[in-house]
Amino acid sequence: MTDRFYYRLIGLFIILNGALIYFNARLLEKGVHQHVLLIGNLALAAITGLSYSMNRKGIQSANNNAFVRRVYASTLSKMMLCLVGITVYVVLNRAHTSKETIFILMFLYVVYTVIETLSLQQLTKRKK
Repeated sequence: MTDRFYYRLIGLFIILNGALIYFNARLLEKGVHQHVLLIGNLALAAITGLSYSMNRKGIQSANNNAFVRRVYASTLSKMMLCLVGITVYVVLNRAHTSKETIFILMFLYVVYTVIETLSLQQLTKRKK
């Protein structure tokens, strides 16, 4: 059974980075901090890969409690990374915080979560 999630994850990361670089001028006009978006994209891709790995081990476990614990742990770790990242951004750029930057980061979180969820759904269908 080959798992192509990591190829999709790397492809999505490259596409999103390309889009952020391509729309650099337009984003700067809106007051968006592009370097924060690029770092956030990298962090979200990394934590999504880790989260997927945790969830996959949970799916393969025979114990249902282990599956639930891993899903909660992966979700909590992903949300906490986002919370810590946004808090650090706001504290460091208190006077120049961009709401657009935060909303774009939240959109990236949703995109990575959807890709992870769809891949896990396909994996559970193949397991049956």
